[in-house]
Parts: sequence; structure tokens; C-alpha cells
Amino acid sequence: GESIVGPYVWGRYDILLLPPSFPYGGMENPCLTFVTPTLLAGDKSLATVVIHEISHSWMGNLVTCKTWVDFWMNEGFCRFLELKIIKSIFGDKHFDLHATIGLKALRESVRQFGDDHNYTRMRPDLKGVDPDDAFSSVPYEKGMNFLIYLENLIGGDKAMNPLLRAYCDKFKYQAITNQDFKKFFLDYNKGKVEPKILDSIEWEKWWNTPGMPYKENKMDTTLIDASTTAAQKCTEGVVVEGKIVEEWSTSQTVVFLNKMEDIQQEALAKAKANGSEEKEKIKFKKMMISLDEKCGFSKSKNSEIRFRWYKLGIRCGLESVFPASKKFITEQGRMKFVRPLYRLLFASPEGKTMALETFQAHRQGYHSIAAKMLAKDLKLSS
Repeated sequence: GESIVGPYVWGRYDILLLPPSFPYGGMENPCLTFVTPTLLAGDKSLATVVIHEISHSWMGNLVTCKTWVDFWMNEGFCRFLELKIIKSIFGDKHFDLHATIGLKALRESVRQFGDDHNYTRMRPDLKGVDPDDAFSSVPYEKGMNFLIYLENLIGGDKAMNPLLRAYCDKFKYQAITNQDFKKFFLDYNKGKVEPKILDSIEWEKWWNTPGMPYKENKMDTTLIDASTTAAQKCTEGVVVEGKIVEEWSTSQTVVFLNKMEDIQQEALAKAKANGSEEKEKIKFKKMMISLDEKCGFSKSKNSEIRFRWYKLGIRCGLESVFPASKKFITEQGRMKFVRPLYRLLFASPEGKTMALETFQAHRQGYHSIAAKMLAKDLKLSS
């Protein structure tokens, strides 16, 4: 971090593991990061969340957005620095691997809100809005993708990294707006970048266009291709061997399960339209049982893998997943996991009653923010 954006100014850095009800992956504070126990996978594979929170020492703590509208300036910049640190530790291709995983999370947020929803804009209108209602992956991933676009435009990280260092130095200990950043970016690059390139940046469209990012960045798919190909073959009836999955990193396994979910959602939507949804669900049930026999996803201790496995199972009505999902959503309260799973259970014939009864029984055990948002997800009074 210091090699990219300058000195760490807060003196010391500690990590405090909070109770399971903590509703976030992590929460940044100067000198101290709060983290969720769901990061404890036994193999350090989820440590990138800590990299994200360390990145907040500059992006969010040292330089802060002035209002919630510019929350992307905290989280988008932080995600950008996080992936730069990952890149410096693990190699260039890991930047694009993690960026691709982030795009999947963004697609889910856009699908949940709707393509044209105000909350899917990088700078949403929050007048009269509870910021918790607007909270999602949108400011994180759209903000980061905007910065990737700007970096590619001005000449890559050799140009962008010094800019980020200068940005942190100029605005340290300040709360700033999007216009402050725009002016700084253009002033910094004056004489370094051709004027026609800087003039081509459509700032307002990036900030205010709802849905997915205004322009798509090209990603290196080297570390992704094996996972997505395996997922495609699996849904076509080709057996995926456990030894192949064992060779993947957790991130590559996440890409595999994400792709499985994309294929499943598309297949079930088409099947529902032509009246063959139950037949398609049975197909996915059989596939998941076979896949689990080879790869043991249901026995994983990794929360990111469990979460994705349960989503796949709930959507196709795999019986064994329902009690496992119930256990998962009551042993921890991280909103990234509990909100999507409760919504899926609530939307499924097999899980609706279980979702309502489980929430009512465990409501007091969730953090107040999580309980409020879950009540809204389940159409209950907050």
C-alpha cells in the first residue's frame, strides 16, 4: 500500500475479530479494523478482505467522501487500491480475476434493484433515503471500474499510481466531492496526457448512468477460463473431477460457482417461460449431487463457497441444502450472505415458511441494521 499511495499515517494497525452477528465483512477505522469470523476458512484464503480494509487507511480514512452520494469515492477507490495490492503480491492476472468476481456481484445488485433503478447509479439521488436501503456492491464495483477505465486511458498503472499518491497527499485529512476529484484528475494530467483524451471522458454518463458500468473494461481471462469452461461442461453433463477443483485457488472456485449460477438462472428463466421449470430443477439437482460427490462443496468450511453452493441448491430445490442454509444464516449475520439466502428461501416454495420462522426466532441475534434490512426483504414491518 505504501509503495503505491504513500506513507501509512495512523501509527499502528490492529485487527479485532467481532462476534458472528457483525453484519459486514470488515469495517475500517484508523489504527483498527473490525472483521467478521466468516473470514476464518482455515487456509487464509479469505485474507483479501483484510487487504480491502487496510486499503481504507488511505481511501476512506485519509481521504473521505463528503456525502453518501459519493460513497463510490470511499469504496471504489478502496477496491482499486485493494486489487493493486493483490496484483503486487500475486501477479497481474489476479487483478483481473478479482475484478471479474466483483462484476458478478455487481450484476446481482443490478438484478436485485432493476437495471434502471436510481440505486444502481454510481452517484444515486439519496434525498429522503435511508443509506442502508441503497447499500450494495454498486459503489464498490462501478467506482472501481471507472478508475480502471481512467487508468487505461492515461497510460496504465505507471501513470495512475503516482496520481493516486498525489491524490492522497493533496486531500489527506479532508472530505471531498466528485468535482474535487475531477478537477484534480484533469489538472494533474494537463501536459501529461493529450487534451483530446481527457476531453473524451464522459464524467456525467459514468456517474449517472444506471445499471452496469457505462463502458466495459477488457479483462485478462487467463485465470478465469478454466473455471468457466468447467462450469459450462458440468451443466452439459461432463463430470468435473475433484482433483481439478483442488488445484484451483478459492477465487477460481468462486468463479466456477458464479458461472454455474449464471447458467442456472438463465436455464430456469427459459424453462419457466415454456412450462418446464420443474424438469430443469430436477436436472440441476442431479448435477449438484454428482458434483458434490466429486468435489465435496457441501462440506466446505469456506463461507464464500458455502454461500454460493447454498444459492444453487435453494434455487433448484435440493433438499439437503435447506437445513444447511438455515444453519449458515443463524450461525452468523454477515449481510452479504444472510440477505441473499433469506431472499432466495423466501421466494422458494420449499423455503418460504422456514425463512419467516427462522428470522422471527433469531431476529434478536442479528445486528440491528441486518435485522432491519432482513425484515424489509421478508416483507415484514421493520
